Amino acid sequence: MDFTDKKISNRKAIALLARNGIEVNDEEATVIVSFLYLMAKIHNRKMVLNDTEILKEKSNRSNNSLALH
Repeated sequence: MDFTDKKISNRKAIALLARNGIEVNDEEATVIVSFLYLMAKIHNRKMVLNDTEILKEKSNRSNNSLALH
């Protein structure tokens, strides 16, 4: 997985984890950051799909109420 637009560098991830008592090397930081980016990507995709479904339902309700009048 290549997240070319990462906003968190490995150095920053290592520092953040170290502040919380977790020591990792550069390779481990790469795996952790990539995993978190993947989780965020999946979450965002689900949010977009959910929003799309809500908009479709609202649109269908509006169209149905217009057809009844």
